[in-house]
Amino acid sequence: MDLERIFSLASAISVVGWLFLVFVPRRPYTQTIAGAIAPLVLAAIYLTLIFSNIRGAEGGFGSLADVALLFQKRELLLAGWIHYLAFDLFIGAWETRDATRNQIPHLVVVPCLVMTFMLGPIGLLFYFAIRTAKTRN
Repeated sequence: MDLERIFSLASAISVVGWLFLVFVPRRPYTQTIAGAIAPLVLAAIYLTLIFSNIRGAEGGFGSLADVALLFQKRELLLAGWIHYLAFDLFIGAWETRDATRNQIPHLVVVPCLVMTFMLGPIGLLFYFAIRTAKTRN
Protein backbone atom coordinates (compact mmCIF):
# COMPACT_ATOMS: atom_id res chain seq x y z
CA MET A 1 0.00 0.00 0.00
CA ASP A 2 1.40 3.40 -0.90
CA LEU A 3 2.04 6.04 1.75
CA GLU A 4 -0.81 8.33 0.68
CA ARG A 5 -3.29 5.48 1.07
CA ILE A 6 -1.91 4.64 4.50
CA PHE A 7 -2.17 8.31 5.45
CA SER A 8 -5.80 8.44 4.27
CA LEU A 9 -6.69 5.18 6.02
CA ALA A 10 -5.11 6.27 9.32
CA SER A 11 -6.79 9.67 9.13
CA ALA A 12 -10.18 8.07 8.44
CA ILE A 13 -9.79 5.69 11.39
CA SER A 14 -8.95 8.64 13.62
CA VAL A 15 -11.85 10.79 12.39
CA VAL A 16 -14.33 7.97 12.97
CA GLY A 17 -13.14 7.69 16.57
CA TRP A 18 -13.43 11.45 17.08
CA LEU A 19 -16.94 11.51 15.62
CA PHE A 20 -18.02 8.85 18.10
CA LEU A 21 -16.51 10.86 20.98
CA VAL A 22 -18.22 14.08 19.95
CA PHE A 23 -21.63 12.79 18.87
CA VAL A 24 -22.31 9.62 20.89
CA PRO A 25 -19.93 9.85 23.86
CA ARG A 26 -21.97 7.81 26.33
CA ARG A 27 -22.90 4.89 24.11
CA PRO A 28 -21.27 1.67 25.38
CA TYR A 29 -19.50 1.04 22.07
CA THR A 30 -17.93 4.51 21.88
CA GLN A 31 -15.15 3.82 24.36
CA THR A 32 -14.51 0.44 22.74
CA ILE A 33 -14.14 2.02 19.31
CA ALA A 34 -12.52 5.39 20.11
CA GLY A 35 -10.67 4.40 23.28
CA ALA A 36 -9.35 1.01 22.26
CA ILE A 37 -9.94 -0.37 18.76
CA ALA A 38 -9.06 2.72 16.71
CA PRO A 39 -5.92 3.64 18.74
CA LEU A 40 -4.76 0.02 18.66
CA VAL A 41 -5.25 -0.27 14.89
CA LEU A 42 -3.30 2.98 14.49
CA ALA A 43 -0.62 1.59 16.83
CA ALA A 44 -0.32 -1.53 14.66
CA ILE A 45 0.11 0.59 11.52
CA TYR A 46 2.70 2.68 13.39
CA LEU A 47 4.56 -0.45 14.51
CA THR A 48 4.64 -1.78 10.96
CA LEU A 49 5.97 1.50 9.57
CA ILE A 50 8.62 1.84 12.28
CA PHE A 51 9.96 -1.69 12.12
CA SER A 52 9.99 -1.86 8.35
CA ASN A 53 11.73 1.52 7.92
CA ILE A 54 13.85 2.41 10.96
CA ARG A 55 16.85 0.24 10.10
CA GLY A 56 19.43 2.27 8.26
CA ALA A 57 17.54 5.53 8.70
CA GLU A 58 19.62 8.58 9.38
CA GLY A 59 18.93 10.75 12.38
CA GLY A 60 17.37 9.87 15.70
CA PHE A 61 15.91 11.48 18.80
CA GLY A 62 19.00 13.06 20.37
CA SER A 63 18.50 16.55 18.98
CA LEU A 64 16.08 18.55 16.88
CA ALA A 65 18.46 18.20 13.94
CA ASP A 66 18.44 14.41 14.38
CA VAL A 67 14.64 14.29 14.44
CA ALA A 68 14.46 16.48 11.32
CA LEU A 69 16.89 14.13 9.57
CA LEU A 70 14.92 11.07 10.66
CA PHE A 71 11.66 12.55 9.39
CA GLN A 72 13.15 13.22 5.96
CA LYS A 73 12.31 9.59 5.29
CA ARG A 74 8.62 9.79 4.31
CA GLU A 75 7.72 6.45 5.86
CA LEU A 76 8.99 7.63 9.25
CA LEU A 77 7.30 11.01 8.85
CA LEU A 78 4.04 9.13 8.29
CA ALA A 79 4.76 6.98 11.35
CA GLY A 80 5.22 10.19 13.36
CA TRP A 81 1.87 11.49 12.13
CA ILE A 82 0.13 8.24 13.04
CA HIS A 83 1.76 8.46 16.47
CA TYR A 84 -0.05 11.79 16.95
CA LEU A 85 -3.35 10.39 15.67
CA ALA A 86 -3.27 7.38 18.00
CA PHE A 87 -2.24 9.22 21.16
CA ASP A 88 -4.51 12.23 20.65
CA LEU A 89 -7.51 9.94 20.09
CA PHE A 90 -6.61 7.91 23.18
CA ILE A 91 -6.44 11.13 25.21
CA GLY A 92 -9.77 12.32 23.78
CA ALA A 93 -11.39 9.05 24.86
CA TRP A 94 -9.91 9.47 28.32
CA GLU A 95 -11.22 13.05 28.50
CA THR A 96 -14.69 11.80 27.65
CA ARG A 97 -14.58 9.02 30.27
CA ASP A 98 -13.16 11.35 32.90
CA ALA A 99 -15.76 14.02 32.15
CA THR A 100 -18.53 11.47 32.62
CA ARG A 101 -17.04 10.38 35.97
CA ASN A 102 -16.75 13.99 37.09
CA GLN A 103 -20.20 14.97 35.79
CA ILE A 104 -18.84 17.58 33.41
CA PRO A 105 -21.48 18.35 30.75
CA HIS A 106 -20.51 16.97 27.36
CA LEU A 107 -21.14 20.29 25.59
CA VAL A 108 -18.43 21.80 27.79
CA VAL A 109 -16.03 18.99 26.82
CA VAL A 110 -16.63 19.19 23.05
CA PRO A 111 -14.38 22.27 22.52
CA CYS A 112 -11.64 20.45 24.46
CA LEU A 113 -12.07 17.41 22.21
CA VAL A 114 -11.83 19.58 19.10
CA MET A 115 -8.68 21.19 20.46
CA THR A 116 -7.22 17.80 21.40
CA PHE A 117 -7.94 16.55 17.88
CA MET A 118 -6.36 19.59 16.24
CA LEU A 119 -3.65 20.64 18.71
CA GLY A 120 -3.26 17.71 21.14
CA PRO A 121 -1.65 19.12 24.28
CA ILE A 122 -3.60 22.39 24.11
CA GLY A 123 -6.88 20.47 24.20
CA LEU A 124 -5.62 18.45 27.14
CA LEU A 125 -4.61 21.66 28.90
CA PHE A 126 -8.08 23.14 28.30
CA TYR A 127 -9.71 19.97 29.56
CA PHE A 128 -7.65 19.97 32.75
CA ALA A 129 -8.51 23.64 33.35
CA ILE A 130 -12.24 22.83 33.07
CA ARG A 131 -11.86 19.69 35.16
CA THR A 132 -9.99 21.56 37.88
CA ALA A 133 -12.64 24.28 37.98
CA LYS A 134 -15.43 21.69 38.14
CA THR A 135 -13.89 19.39 40.75
CA ARG A 136 -12.78 22.24 43.04
CA ASN A 137 -16.38 23.09 43.89
